[in-house]
Amino acid sequence: MDDIEAIKQLKARYFRTMDTKDWAGMRQVFTDDVTMDTSEAGGGVVTGADEFMSFLEPTLADAVTVHHGHMPEISLTSETTATGIWALQDLIRFPDGTCMAGYGHYHETYEKRDGEWLIATSKLTRLRVDFTKDESR
Repeated sequence: MDDIEAIKQLKARYFRTMDTKDWAGMRQVFTDDVTMDTSEAGGGVVTGADEFMSFLEPTLADAVTVHHGHMPEISLTSETTATGIWALQDLIRFPDGTCMAGYGHYHETYEKRDGEWLIATSKLTRLRVDFTKDESR
């Protein structure tokens, strides 16, 4: 498999493990020192994969999530580094019936360590967020 395809599969695994709540599997997509930046999307910056997982798991554990990444723009910057931009559409339904539909982009860097591509940095930017409430719950 070529490097660009391997990065596409890495990001697909990120989305799938998040939506299926496979937290151990999701942890494996990151470098240990990953930086996750959601500051432009209303969140903060978390450094470290274990720290990010400690934040994410309780935040989304009881929510139903659906994440789709589209139209990747991936550039290899060396034999072991790459950058990527992904169009994003996500849907999060919280236990109280609040539903968030978001649209934006992931801006990422990747590193190839021990022959495996991993997410090294990820910055989420949003173009639009729509909130609704399911009153039938």
